[in-house]
Amino acid sequence: MKLRDLAVFSVLLVFFRWVDVSAQTPPTSCAAKSNTSCEECLSNVTCLWCITNQKCVDYPVQSVLPPASVCGLSEARWGKCWVNFQVLIITLSVVAGAIVIAVLVCCFCCCKCENIGSRKADERLERQADLRRVRQEERRAQMKSRHDEIRKKYGLMKDNPYSRFENN
Repeated sequence: MKLRDLAVFSVLLVFFRWVDVSAQTPPTSCAAKSNTSCEECLSNVTCLWCITNQKCVDYPVQSVLPPASVCGLSEARWGKCWVNFQVLIITLSVVAGAIVIAVLVCCFCCCKCENIGSRKADERLERQADLRRVRQEERRAQMKSRHDEIRKKYGLMKDNPYSRFENN
């Protein structure tokens, strides 16, 4: 659970990379900035602004997302005043889902293309097997005609294959 929280927090930090940390004033208590403006509160990256009660609180880094007891997700602002946590989570989930679907589609297409290649190879092997079968049948017919000629030559060939049974 902690690893997932750390990953979500890392994504949030990357998402808000345009926040200029070097231009910030020395850290002050976030509670001291309560009842001011959102921009003033969020000038310190460690602060979280809650719209409902106009309070500036320290960001609860141990839980990654602010709990409802601190501020509701739809009312919490961090990094930029216009970024809603709830919308951010939904957006990131949709983007992550789209990426997963895109990867799955790519894998499916690659497997399908690979199967097409193997189908071509299978068709080629089947054609070769058919050619071998035809040649074998031709050889068999030639051998049969040669054997029949030899049987005729030595008088072993009979017109009626059942004549052997008639003479007995």
